[in-house]
Amino acid sequence: MRTSKVKAKLSRGEPVLVPALHFTDPSVYEMTSLLGFDCIWLDLEHHGTSVETAAGLMRAARVGGADVMARPAKGEFMRMGRLLEMGAQGIMYPRCDDADEAMQIVRWSKFAPLGTRGFDGGNADAPYCSMPMDPYIREANAQTFLVVQIEDLSAVENSRQIAEVEGVDVLFVGPADLSILSGVPGQFDHPRVQDAIRKVAESAKQAGKHWGTTSPNAARTKQLLDQGARFICQGCDIVLVKQGLEQIRSDAAGMGFKFEPRI
Repeated sequence: MRTSKVKAKLSRGEPVLVPALHFTDPSVYEMTSLLGFDCIWLDLEHHGTSVETAAGLMRAARVGGADVMARPAKGEFMRMGRLLEMGAQGIMYPRCDDADEAMQIVRWSKFAPLGTRGFDGGNADAPYCSMPMDPYIREANAQTFLVVQIEDLSAVENSRQIAEVEGVDVLFVGPADLSILSGVPGQFDHPRVQDAIRKVAESAKQAGKHWGTTSPNAARTKQLLDQGARFICQGCDIVLVKQGLEQIRSDAAGMGFKFEPRI
């Protein structure tokens, strides 16, 4: 079984950097992993990526050293086991409301005695029936990390109890949904959003856990590190491609090229 790069770094108090990849070409996952990133965020909550496609993308990432963190939708507990069996080292769970739901996440993601995850052993994580059951179960529990998203104010108030659930590794503030549900959509610097981030950070610290959030740029990442965040998601392939194309268009427009954008 592969050792989780994220778990190892967090255990030493080192920060991890996680770009999000939306494109489903395996070469993007292979390249990102080969470039040395700690982890890749693979989203199955908001995108049409199938479980079968996700398996191929994880396989491409294994060429390099990056972990893969897969995000199912809220309540998709049974899907989490399949994602782990495909080779995901981490699960990001969205919209966690309270400690009871956090315990459900652990229950479906960890083998006994931590949880009640079902056994197969014939997939990429074992890998492919090559490990005896007992060491496989121990290693799966040790190398799987769980990131729990805090995305509304009621969850912020419950964040200390969520962080104290055994098996939860990281509290992760989802700033977009948090801003919307707080009545200030897109205002990430609003006092309600910033106060919520501080509360989650304090909850994680008190429980001896790590916390993190998304970052739009290096300057914001530096701020988050100074605040004690150790799990930073910065960068997204679709945004990087869009920005690159926009720069080409802007440069060309200055030379007389004409464009008819539809977005």
